[in-house]
Amino acid sequence: MKEQYHRWHSPNLNLDLEMLVFGHRGYPVLLFPTTKGRYHQNKDFGLIDSVRWFIDEGLVKIYCPDTIDALSWYDKGIHPADRARNYSWYDKMLVDELAPWAMQETGVDKVAVAGCSFGGYHAANFAFKHPDMVGHLFTMSGAFDIKMFTDGYYDDNIFYNNPVDYLPGSNNPALWNMNIILGTSEHDMCKDYNIQLSGMLNQKNINHWLDIRPFADHDWPIWREMFPHYLSTIK
Repeated sequence: MKEQYHRWHSPNLNLDLEMLVFGHRGYPVLLFPTTKGRYHQNKDFGLIDSVRWFIDEGLVKIYCPDTIDALSWYDKGIHPADRARNYSWYDKMLVDELAPWAMQETGVDKVAVAGCSFGGYHAANFAFKHPDMVGHLFTMSGAFDIKMFTDGYYDDNIFYNNPVDYLPGSNNPALWNMNIILGTSEHDMCKDYNIQLSGMLNQKNINHWLDIRPFADHDWPIWREMFPHYLSTIK
């Protein structure tokens, strides 16, 4: 399995970011880590190994970037307005830098986005904000309401990075053409967030699969089962 390490300076964030990329060709998949996880987390916990066949066969090329969780939603040392502003710059990095990079390398005009736990938030927010750039969305035990991190403060940056707030009013036709899978499990602490988001999608008649797995918890073993299943739906 081909593995590459990248480090680059993001002009949108004015920070150096790190990333691992797996594969030599195929559909580009942006795979985000869980809460405050680093770019190597999905490799360390076996999620990449769980989809090795898809990578080796050249069906997907997986990009695992850093996030800035500790400088945005999880930074209790700054005002919620600054947390949201920092995250908006991260979103701009994804739009201007990472997604075009992945599309250019693979020759595909859209990306897939995926993530477990808080990585599911990153994936869903990017997909629903920028559906013209996303063909597939796979979340595994994600949560989608960012207001729990804003201490009661609210502004436009929070609204436009909170899927449960802006999605009901979004009418971009690309939303109805996206392959959307919301993965959760019987004992997942985030199950209700997935049921809520599924309800919003149903109200808009947006086709998706709410996959509730029995007997499983909010943890890596079920995510390693889900991820290869979900990648198999990429056409």
